[in-house]
Amino acid sequence: MITSKLNPKVDWFFTKPTKWQEEYGKLRVIALDYELTEELKWGCPCYTLNGKNIMLIHGFKDYCAYLFFKGALLKDTKNILIQQTPNVQVPRQIRFTNVKEISKLEKTLRAYIEDAIKLEKSGIKATLKKASEYAIPEEFQNKLDEDPALKKAFYSLSPGRQRGYLFYFSQPKLSKTKEARVEKYMKQILMGKGIDD
Repeated sequence: MITSKLNPKVDWFFTKPTKWQEEYGKLRVIALDYELTEELKWGCPCYTLNGKNIMLIHGFKDYCAYLFFKGALLKDTKNILIQQTPNVQVPRQIRFTNVKEISKLEKTLRAYIEDAIKLEKSGIKATLKKASEYAIPEEFQNKLDEDPALKKAFYSLSPGRQRGYLFYFSQPKLSKTKEARVEKYMKQILMGKGIDD
């Protein structure tokens, strides 16, 4: 087994004061046992193979996790992979609330990491839903119909940026909230930017 080297640029993530410090350390030790490159992406330790993202370590208020970028394609034999939100298409998490859980699952985690590496080496890619397959919220459709420049700008965006907006505009239950979101981002769409740009 080829092991990775510690990346000093990532060290701050593991040394910063956090409730998940011990858990992060354990997850890092496991990840470094493989032929992966440790990088810093999105403010998190990300483990890559030949420049392709395999997994990252991240944490939230109630849990920390490994996130597998092609998680939906992995064989989830232990039924532990979690879809973070309904809008996340391919990545999947394995969540932890304490270091004992990580230790108990270590053998399984290693098997999933090995499968993720094999999957990446195989070249298999996930099929993503196209932006056109998502419903456009009525509140946004009304604005597109009223404003030809907005419509042109939206359909000029990349499919990923279109999806990002459609997810965001669709999430609230209240029409008023959807309208407020659309209003807030109209200028950004007109400037040709995505929701996170």
